[in-house]
Amino acid sequence: MIFAATRRAMRSQPAFLAGIIVIGLVIFIGIFGSWLAPQDPFLLHPDAVNQAGSATHWLGTDEFGRDLLSRLLIGVQPTLMVAIGATAIAGFFGTFVGIAGAYGRPIVSFLIMRGIDIMLSFPPILLALLAVGFWESGVLSLAVVIGVLYIPHFARVAHAATLQVTRMEFMEAERAMGASTWRVVFTAILPNILSPLVVQATLTVAAAILLESGLSFLGLGIVPPEPSWGQMIGTARGYLGQNPMYVIWPSLLLALTVLAINVVGDRLRDILDPRLREE
Repeated sequence: MIFAATRRAMRSQPAFLAGIIVIGLVIFIGIFGSWLAPQDPFLLHPDAVNQAGSATHWLGTDEFGRDLLSRLLIGVQPTLMVAIGATAIAGFFGTFVGIAGAYGRPIVSFLIMRGIDIMLSFPPILLALLAVGFWESGVLSLAVVIGVLYIPHFARVAHAATLQVTRMEFMEAERAMGASTWRVVFTAILPNILSPLVVQATLTVAAAILLESGLSFLGLGIVPPEPSWGQMIGTARGYLGQNPMYVIWPSLLLALTVLAINVVGDRLRDILDPRLREE
């Protein structure tokens, strides 16, 4: 039913199909970007600094004469690794924290939910700035920091969904048969709360991409000379007068990627939620 609804949405909603195509292209570039790059993205050309697009450098060059197209193609990989890694960390821990808060003892639920409320009261960018200052910048540290920051978001979704599931009749049957807590969690609760968690995952990937780009823009993300789109935008702002396309290309790609993920996530919410699904 869900796959049929997805196919109908792809046929009837061009924006949904376009979003899937853009996400597929970004993932493809993230995997094969280093092979697709027309030139060495780290090779310096001092005689071709901040040049506009040409036959040699299709999208121009940066402040060191490096090919922009090549750096854009390999710059998506660290951003995707951080976003997907952070989402996996947040999804895994946040889901079980949320289930524990809804299905555990009242005192456990109270402590968990109040801790989540405290974390949600701080802007993610502020906590990220504080956290990355204690570790060396890199893909792994960024993924861990951003993943921890988004655990409360998954926990709130899992908590609300679990509360709904625990009121259903099959949960009473599980308890009546004497099923263990772990059996209830893995066979009754978890399969029935996956839909909102999938939607939350798409939103978290988009948010993590923006947060990683923001940290890289501030110089606290991916370490040069390894490129990322946010880092390129941060560097390019100093050369707007000499080469405005230097900042426009990574900004457009970043905005297009986040927009595509949000469009797909929003439509997935309609498909996976029976109350919103179109007949």
